[in-house]
Amino acid sequence: MEEAKKTLTLPITGMTCANCVAAVERNLNKLDGVQSANVNLASERASVDFDPTKVDQKDIIARIKRTGYDIALGEADFVLKRLGDVSDARRLEEALLVTDGVVGASANLASERVRVQYIPTVVSQSDLRKVIRNAGFEALKTSDRVEDVERAAREKEINHQKRLLIVGLIFTIPLFLLSMARDFGLLPAGLADANWLPWLMFTLATPVQFYVGWQYYDGAYKALRNKSANMDVLIAMGSSAAYFYSIPVMLGLIDGHVYFETSAVIITLIVLGKFLEARAKGRTSEAIRKLLGLQARTARIVRDGQEVDIPIEEVDVGDIVVVRPGEKFPVDGVVIEGKTSVDESMLTGESLPQEKGPGDPVVGATVNKLGRIKFEALKIGKDTALAQIIRLVEDAQGSKAPIQRLADQVSSIFVPVVIGIAFATFLAWYFLAPPPTGDISNFTRALINTVAVLVIACPCAMGLATPTAVMVGTGRGANMGILFKSSAALERAGSLTTVILDKTGTITRGQPTVTDIIVNGWDGGESDLLKLVASAERGSEHPLGEAVVEAALAQDIPLDEPDGFKAIAGHGIVASVGKREVVIGSPKLLAERGMGLNGLDGEIERLRSQAKTVIAVAIDGKPAGILGIADTVKDGSVEAIEALHDMGLEVVMITGDNLQTAQAIGSLVGLHSQDSQGNSLIRAEVLPAEKAEVVRDLQSQGKVVAMVGDGINDAPALAQADVGIAIGTGTDVAIAAAPITLLSGDLRGVPRAITLSRRTLRTIKQNLFWALIYNVLLIPSAALGFLNPMFAAGAMAFSSIFVVTNSLRLRGVKLT
Repeated sequence: MEEAKKTLTLPITGMTCANCVAAVERNLNKLDGVQSANVNLASERASVDFDPTKVDQKDIIARIKRTGYDIALGEADFVLKRLGDVSDARRLEEALLVTDGVVGASANLASERVRVQYIPTVVSQSDLRKVIRNAGFEALKTSDRVEDVERAAREKEINHQKRLLIVGLIFTIPLFLLSMARDFGLLPAGLADANWLPWLMFTLATPVQFYVGWQYYDGAYKALRNKSANMDVLIAMGSSAAYFYSIPVMLGLIDGHVYFETSAVIITLIVLGKFLEARAKGRTSEAIRKLLGLQARTARIVRDGQEVDIPIEEVDVGDIVVVRPGEKFPVDGVVIEGKTSVDESMLTGESLPQEKGPGDPVVGATVNKLGRIKFEALKIGKDTALAQIIRLVEDAQGSKAPIQRLADQVSSIFVPVVIGIAFATFLAWYFLAPPPTGDISNFTRALINTVAVLVIACPCAMGLATPTAVMVGTGRGANMGILFKSSAALERAGSLTTVILDKTGTITRGQPTVTDIIVNGWDGGESDLLKLVASAERGSEHPLGEAVVEAALAQDIPLDEPDGFKAIAGHGIVASVGKREVVIGSPKLLAERGMGLNGLDGEIERLRSQAKTVIAVAIDGKPAGILGIADTVKDGSVEAIEALHDMGLEVVMITGDNLQTAQAIGSLVGLHSQDSQGNSLIRAEVLPAEKAEVVRDLQSQGKVVAMVGDGINDAPALAQADVGIAIGTGTDVAIAAAPITLLSGDLRGVPRAITLSRRTLRTIKQNLFWALIYNVLLIPSAALGFLNPMFAAGAMAFSSIFVVTNSLRLRGVKLT
């Protein structure tokens, strides 16, 4: 029997390095019923898959808190109507407490309010309002502002680090200046040897050590309690060694210098680093906040014949919503009245407004440009396209890229190894090194070098190297209509060698269009011929016939009803329009009926060489002309294929069309006909079921293959490819099962996605190289006595900042 599965995403506070991530994952995985736990340091979220029959939300949260970390909870106050007595209050509390994501609920009968503590990644305030309404009560509107709980938690952390930094600077700067003046003989005679000077230094250092630095003692205790060691352990050990060594010196119990300034500077510099890092990390999630900011706050709906404004969370499926020019669509739906053009660029990246009329779908967060329209709400809340996009981006940002495994493996043993190196450093300097010169003792020298080793080591940079780049990269993509389903897809797309393009609907529009009308042997003009042919084709269901009808309607040509209609299977039709007999079909059909083409053979060959289908027309038994119909190439396809070639990628086109048509389209868009081994890059007459075989064939040649298709008909090939790219899904992202989804139908999104992936992968490699080389070079330097502990602390603080700011550079990457 298959295990039940449920997924819980939790915003975690208090994590500082990769060891914290490992501790949370390890402890969650120990819970009976937890199937997998994946924690991301950059987004500060845990994604937990569990069996709800064995473990619940409370158990998972309790385990995280026991590990030493906390959950960022939202708190909402609702003013109620119809709260009559104590039993009502109890019933409401019970209804809320059984809701997923609610951790506490307290209803107050006297004030007619209910206060709810909830997990913002699981349940929203609009969901809570619905629970209250379904319980038989009404939650009155209190504010248009919906709190971003995770952002508030991060802001709180930034402000906390800022306060600690200010306190640290107030005490550390005078302490540092006093110490330097003493060491360089700048103090007045007698002051340098004054008995009270070490006590003054002690007084200045103690608040820094135990107020500013208390977070590191607390973190170290929690880590050790969980049988692990993290960055906090290293900082606490390093700063404490300098601080507590100085106390017996100050008391005259041992000879030597006091190093209170060293402990204070270590802690203050690291807090400065944490403050700057927290600020930078906050900017890595700007893409999500930008998407959240697109949502309308209110909706104008028709109730009892009146237009009323209500909060967006109160819109129900089936409501009639009114949108004026310049306003945002609040939810997804379908137009029932009016015509307009809609700017969808904020979601799809399409720059041109889309025309909308009755029966056309509209998407929440897009902008109504011109007319006043009414539409029926079909998708609300978590079902809207915007909510799906946000959820996809969050899932991708929370996933782990394969390249992160190296950092995780190193981080798991990093701190114990560093402590071992520090211990070896002390022993080597104390027992093996030549005696020091000057007034420094052997013990003091060994201790200082040991402290330098402890504080120079930085596991944080390794923990942040991959997730920060993934967060910024996926966010940048989302803002351009490129959705990565996982960080693995983002990484894999950076190593592609071959891109397969499906012709119909990917390179071409997938909609036959009349491109040429050539009149020959008939007295009428082009529009007269088009009118007769379109009128005759009104009864046809063939795509080519529909293309002719659409061409006539686009020119506002009035059509007549055909009096008679007869289809000739595989060849064409014969119809009567007015008093004229119209024969429409292939040139072969007219030839079989004894009607020549009046010397149009050359034009027919020209059209066919351009991948166009030729329709010949005869009126009243005489040839009248020909029509060229083509599935036209999309705007941007030529530029996209050229960009892919410029990137060094091999481009293959597959189609079910005949080889002549495929080669004609290939030459139009600049495809190469063969690769360096002479293999054809234009695969024609490929059935849908055979497309996956083409992918396998290329993979068997050692190529890393991307398949670009429509996401539905090409599903087997998309699944077989190393990277599947679904293009032109619009905002219906739920149907796109490919690892990468392009909301726009513009093929130029493919090279943009690959460029973004390559730049993100390059950034990850830069970050990992920096994190590893930093530790590989500077830990031995510290062990050999080349680094002062205060410089070591500064370098350690800088390493994490470098990784985060390097990832933030992806926000400005040009994807042209």
